[in-house]
Amino acid sequence: MKLALKFLPIIKATSFQLRNFRALGAMACSRYEYVKNYEVQDVLLPNVWIIIRIDGKGFHKFSLNLMTSAAQTVMEKFSDIILSYGQKTNVYNRRSSKLLSYVTSLFTSCYVMYWPQWMGNQKLTYPPSFDGRVVLYPSDQNLRDYLSWRQADVHINNLYNTAFWNLVQKKGLTNKEAEAKLRGTYAAYKNELLFSEFGINYNNLPGMFRKGTILLRKQVNRTKHDISKQLIVPFHEDMISDIFWKKHSELLADKYSPGLYTQTDDDVVPESFIRKVEKISVE
Repeated sequence: MKLALKFLPIIKATSFQLRNFRALGAMACSRYEYVKNYEVQDVLLPNVWIIIRIDGKGFHKFSLNLMTSAAQTVMEKFSDIILSYGQKTNVYNRRSSKLLSYVTSLFTSCYVMYWPQWMGNQKLTYPPSFDGRVVLYPSDQNLRDYLSWRQADVHINNLYNTAFWNLVQKKGLTNKEAEAKLRGTYAAYKNELLFSEFGINYNNLPGMFRKGTILLRKQVNRTKHDISKQLIVPFHEDMISDIFWKKHSELLADKYSPGLYTQTDDDVVPESFIRKVEKISVE
Protein backbone atom coordinates (compact mmCIF):
# COMPACT_ATOMS: atom_id res chain seq x y z
CA MET A 1 0.00 0.00 0.00
CA LYS A 2 1.29 3.43 -0.93
CA LEU A 3 0.50 6.53 1.04
CA ALA A 4 0.04 10.01 -0.38
CA LEU A 5 1.28 12.69 1.99
CA LYS A 6 -0.33 16.10 1.87
CA PHE A 7 0.81 19.49 3.12
CA LEU A 8 -1.58 22.39 2.59
CA PRO A 9 -0.19 25.87 3.25
CA ILE A 10 -2.95 28.47 2.99
CA ILE A 11 -2.53 32.13 2.09
CA LYS A 12 -5.10 34.95 2.11
CA ALA A 13 -4.54 37.47 -0.66
CA THR A 14 -5.34 41.17 -0.88
CA SER A 15 -6.21 43.20 -3.91
CA PHE A 16 -3.44 44.93 -5.75
CA GLN A 17 -2.94 46.75 -9.01
CA LEU A 18 -1.83 44.56 -11.88
CA ARG A 19 1.08 45.98 -13.81
CA ASN A 20 2.54 45.22 -17.18
CA PHE A 21 5.87 43.50 -16.74
CA ARG A 22 8.80 44.25 -18.96
CA ALA A 23 12.14 42.55 -19.36
CA LEU A 24 13.93 45.01 -17.11
CA GLY A 25 15.52 44.79 -13.69
CA ALA A 26 19.02 43.77 -12.76
CA MET A 27 19.74 42.00 -16.04
CA ALA A 28 22.05 43.75 -18.44
CA CYS A 29 20.27 45.22 -21.46
CA SER A 30 21.13 43.51 -24.72
CA ARG A 31 19.51 42.48 -27.98
CA TYR A 32 18.87 39.05 -26.43
CA GLU A 33 16.70 40.52 -23.73
CA TYR A 34 13.53 39.93 -25.76
CA VAL A 35 13.49 36.25 -24.70
CA LYS A 36 12.24 37.38 -21.31
CA ASN A 37 8.92 38.22 -22.95
CA TYR A 38 8.24 34.51 -23.48
CA GLU A 39 8.00 33.98 -19.73
CA VAL A 40 4.36 33.71 -18.69
CA GLN A 41 3.32 36.16 -15.99
CA ASP A 42 1.02 33.76 -14.17
CA VAL A 43 -0.38 36.23 -11.64
CA LEU A 44 -2.98 34.81 -9.26
CA LEU A 45 -6.32 36.52 -8.74
CA PRO A 46 -6.60 39.04 -5.89
CA ASN A 47 -8.93 38.68 -2.88
CA VAL A 48 -8.94 34.89 -2.88
CA TRP A 49 -7.58 32.16 -0.62
CA ILE A 50 -4.50 30.51 -2.10
CA ILE A 51 -3.98 26.83 -1.30
CA ILE A 52 -0.71 25.21 -2.28
CA ARG A 53 -1.18 21.47 -2.08
CA ILE A 54 1.90 19.24 -1.87
CA ASP A 55 1.61 15.48 -2.28
CA GLY A 56 4.30 12.91 -1.52
CA LYS A 57 4.63 10.26 -4.21
CA GLY A 58 5.45 6.58 -3.71
CA PHE A 59 5.87 6.73 0.07
CA HIS A 60 5.78 3.36 1.81
CA LYS A 61 6.85 4.69 5.21
CA PHE A 62 6.84 8.16 6.62
CA SER A 63 6.94 10.09 9.85
CA LEU A 64 4.14 12.51 10.74
CA ASN A 65 6.57 14.38 12.99
CA LEU A 66 8.96 14.69 10.05
CA MET A 67 6.18 16.10 7.86
CA THR A 68 5.24 18.54 10.63
CA SER A 69 8.85 19.68 11.03
CA ALA A 70 9.19 20.33 7.30
CA ALA A 71 5.86 22.18 7.18
CA GLN A 72 6.78 24.28 10.19
CA THR A 73 10.04 25.40 8.61
CA VAL A 74 8.17 26.45 5.48
CA MET A 75 5.90 28.57 7.68
CA GLU A 76 8.88 30.05 9.49
CA LYS A 77 10.59 30.99 6.23
CA PHE A 78 7.39 32.09 4.48
CA SER A 79 5.64 34.45 6.89
CA ASP A 80 2.64 34.95 4.59
CA ILE A 81 1.35 31.44 5.41
CA ILE A 82 -1.10 31.56 8.33
CA LEU A 83 -2.35 27.95 8.36
CA SER A 84 -0.99 24.64 7.19
CA TYR A 85 -3.23 21.17 6.85
CA GLY A 86 -1.32 31.70 4.69
CA GLN A 87 -1.63 35.96 5.54
CA LYS A 88 -2.24 38.47 2.98
CA THR A 89 0.37 38.34 0.28
CA ASN A 90 1.85 40.10 -2.70
CA VAL A 91 5.09 38.13 -2.39
CA TYR A 92 6.73 37.25 -5.73
CA ASN A 93 4.11 39.58 -7.26
CA ARG A 94 1.66 36.74 -6.60
CA ARG A 95 3.06 34.63 -9.42
CA SER A 96 1.76 31.07 -9.24
CA SER A 97 4.93 29.38 -10.48
CA LYS A 98 7.13 31.31 -8.04
CA LEU A 99 4.96 30.53 -5.01
CA LEU A 100 4.56 26.88 -5.97
CA SER A 101 8.21 26.22 -6.74
CA TYR A 102 9.42 28.00 -3.59
CA VAL A 103 7.09 26.18 -1.20
CA THR A 104 7.52 22.76 -2.83
CA SER A 105 11.31 22.93 -3.03
CA LEU A 106 11.69 24.24 0.53
CA PHE A 107 9.38 21.56 1.89
CA THR A 108 11.32 18.83 0.08
CA SER A 109 14.72 20.05 1.26
CA CYS A 110 13.43 20.32 4.86
CA TYR A 111 12.04 16.79 4.65
CA VAL A 112 15.50 15.51 3.72
CA MET A 113 17.33 17.69 6.26
CA TYR A 114 15.16 16.63 9.22
CA TRP A 115 15.03 12.94 8.28
CA PRO A 116 17.81 11.87 10.72
CA GLN A 117 16.15 13.82 13.54
CA TRP A 118 12.93 11.81 13.37
CA MET A 119 13.99 8.54 11.73
CA GLY A 120 17.18 7.89 13.70
CA ASN A 121 19.48 5.34 12.09
CA GLN A 122 16.98 4.39 9.40
CA LYS A 123 18.58 5.46 6.15
CA LEU A 124 16.80 7.42 3.47
CA THR A 125 16.96 4.82 0.69
CA TYR A 126 15.54 6.85 -2.18
CA PRO A 127 15.11 10.57 -2.89
CA PRO A 128 11.67 11.79 -1.77
CA SER A 129 9.66 13.77 -4.29
CA PHE A 130 6.61 15.98 -3.93
CA ASP A 131 4.34 17.41 -6.59
CA GLY A 132 2.41 20.59 -6.00
CA ARG A 133 -0.49 22.59 -7.33
CA VAL A 134 -2.07 25.96 -6.66
CA VAL A 135 -5.84 26.20 -6.15
CA LEU A 136 -7.79 29.41 -5.56
CA TYR A 137 -10.93 29.62 -3.41
CA PRO A 138 -12.93 32.87 -3.58
CA SER A 139 -14.80 32.73 -0.26
CA ASP A 140 -14.25 31.82 3.39
CA GLN A 141 -16.91 29.12 3.09
CA ASN A 142 -15.10 27.60 0.09
CA LEU A 143 -11.94 27.45 2.20
CA ARG A 144 -13.75 25.82 5.12
CA ASP A 145 -15.39 23.29 2.84
CA TYR A 146 -12.04 22.41 1.27
CA LEU A 147 -10.39 21.85 4.65
CA SER A 148 -13.41 19.87 5.84
CA TRP A 149 -13.06 17.64 2.79
CA ARG A 150 -9.36 17.07 3.46
CA GLN A 151 -9.92 16.31 7.15
CA ALA A 152 -12.78 13.91 6.39
CA ASP A 153 -10.39 12.14 4.02
CA VAL A 154 -7.82 11.85 6.83
CA HIS A 155 -10.43 10.18 9.06
CA ILE A 156 -11.62 7.76 6.38
CA ASN A 157 -8.10 6.68 5.42
CA ASN A 158 -6.84 6.36 8.99
CA LEU A 159 -9.85 4.32 10.13
CA TYR A 160 -9.33 1.94 7.21
CA ASN A 161 -5.57 1.67 7.76
CA THR A 162 -6.01 1.08 11.52
CA ALA A 163 -8.44 -1.77 10.86
CA PHE A 164 -6.34 -3.16 8.00
CA TRP A 165 -3.04 -3.34 9.86
CA ASN A 166 -4.62 -4.81 13.00
CA LEU A 167 -6.07 -7.58 10.86
CA VAL A 168 -2.66 -8.18 9.25
CA GLN A 169 -0.36 -7.77 12.25
CA LYS A 170 -2.50 -9.10 15.09
CA LYS A 171 -4.86 -11.57 13.42
CA GLY A 172 -2.41 -12.89 10.85
CA LEU A 173 -4.44 -12.14 7.70
CA THR A 174 -2.63 -11.54 4.45
CA ASN A 175 -2.90 -8.13 2.83
CA LYS A 176 -5.29 -9.57 0.26
CA GLU A 177 -7.48 -11.18 2.92
CA ALA A 178 -7.61 -7.99 4.99
CA GLU A 179 -8.57 -5.95 1.93
CA ALA A 180 -11.35 -8.43 1.09
CA LYS A 181 -12.71 -8.33 4.67
CA LEU A 182 -12.90 -4.53 4.68
CA ARG A 183 -14.07 -4.04 1.09
CA GLY A 184 -17.36 -2.15 0.90
CA THR A 185 -17.71 -1.74 4.67
CA TYR A 186 -18.82 1.42 6.46
CA ALA A 187 -17.20 3.30 9.34
CA ALA A 188 -19.52 1.70 11.91
CA TYR A 189 -18.35 -1.78 10.90
CA LYS A 190 -14.67 -0.83 11.17
CA ASN A 191 -15.22 0.80 14.57
CA GLU A 192 -17.02 -2.31 15.84
CA LEU A 193 -14.30 -4.56 14.38
CA LEU A 194 -11.55 -2.66 16.17
CA PHE A 195 -13.39 -2.68 19.49
CA SER A 196 -14.74 -6.24 19.50
CA GLU A 197 -11.69 -8.03 18.08
CA PHE A 198 -8.79 -5.84 19.25
CA GLY A 199 -10.17 -3.85 22.19
CA ILE A 200 -9.46 -0.56 20.42
CA ASN A 201 -11.76 2.43 20.84
CA TYR A 202 -10.98 4.41 17.71
CA ASN A 203 -12.05 7.70 19.29
CA ASN A 204 -9.33 7.27 21.93
CA LEU A 205 -6.51 7.11 19.38
CA PRO A 206 -4.25 10.18 19.18
CA GLY A 207 -5.86 13.12 17.38
CA MET A 208 -2.74 13.42 15.23
CA PHE A 209 -3.81 10.30 13.34
CA ARG A 210 -7.59 10.80 13.41
CA LYS A 211 -7.67 14.50 12.49
CA GLY A 212 -4.26 15.34 11.07
CA THR A 213 -1.99 18.19 12.15
CA ILE A 214 -2.93 21.85 11.80
CA LEU A 215 -0.11 24.38 12.18
CA LEU A 216 -1.09 27.86 13.35
CA ARG A 217 0.91 30.94 14.25
CA LYS A 218 0.25 31.80 17.88
CA GLN A 219 1.48 34.30 20.40
CA VAL A 220 2.42 31.81 23.10
CA ASN A 221 2.26 32.99 26.71
CA ARG A 222 4.24 30.99 29.24
CA THR A 223 2.52 31.37 32.59
CA LYS A 224 5.53 30.19 34.60
CA HIS A 225 7.87 32.94 33.44
CA ASP A 226 5.30 35.38 32.04
CA ILE A 227 7.10 35.38 28.70
CA SER A 228 5.37 35.84 25.34
CA LYS A 229 6.81 34.45 22.13
CA GLN A 230 5.40 33.92 18.65
CA LEU A 231 5.60 30.27 17.66
CA ILE A 232 4.05 27.87 15.19
CA VAL A 233 1.86 25.54 17.23
CA PRO A 234 0.46 22.17 16.09
CA PHE A 235 -3.21 21.42 16.80
CA HIS A 236 -5.22 18.24 16.22
CA GLU A 237 -8.72 19.66 16.21
CA ASP A 238 -11.96 19.32 14.28
CA MET A 239 -11.89 21.88 11.46
CA ILE A 240 -15.33 20.81 10.26
CA SER A 241 -17.08 22.26 13.31
CA ASP A 242 -17.78 25.96 13.92
CA ILE A 243 -16.00 25.67 17.27
CA PHE A 244 -12.58 25.55 15.60
CA TRP A 245 -13.18 28.74 13.60
CA LYS A 246 -14.54 30.60 16.62
CA LYS A 247 -11.62 29.48 18.75
CA HIS A 248 -9.12 30.56 16.09
CA SER A 249 -11.09 33.55 14.84
CA GLU A 250 -7.96 35.34 13.67
CA LEU A 251 -7.84 33.07 10.60
CA LEU A 252 -10.87 34.63 8.93
CA ALA A 253 -10.54 38.11 10.42
CA ASP A 254 -10.33 41.08 8.04
CA LYS A 255 -6.95 41.97 9.52
CA TYR A 256 -4.85 38.97 10.51
CA SER A 257 -2.60 38.78 13.55
CA PRO A 258 -1.54 35.60 15.39
CA GLY A 259 -3.98 34.46 18.04
CA LEU A 260 -3.09 33.95 21.69
CA TYR A 261 -2.20 30.57 23.17
CA THR A 262 -1.49 30.29 26.88
CA GLN A 263 0.79 27.44 27.85
CA THR A 264 0.50 25.76 31.23
CA ASP A 265 3.34 25.53 33.74
CA ASP A 266 3.78 21.85 32.95
CA ASP A 267 4.44 22.50 29.26
CA VAL A 268 7.83 23.32 27.80
CA VAL A 269 8.42 25.94 25.13
CA PRO A 270 11.72 24.90 23.59
CA GLU A 271 14.24 27.39 22.28
CA SER A 272 14.16 25.62 18.94
CA PHE A 273 10.48 24.75 18.68
CA ILE A 274 10.91 22.66 15.58
CA ARG A 275 12.98 20.09 17.49
CA LYS A 276 10.23 19.63 20.07
CA VAL A 277 7.20 20.23 17.88
CA GLU A 278 5.22 17.52 19.63
CA LYS A 279 5.70 19.02 23.09
CA ILE A 280 2.83 21.53 22.88
CA SER A 281 0.66 19.59 20.48
CA VAL A 282 -2.92 20.48 21.33
CA GLU A 283 -5.78 17.96 21.32
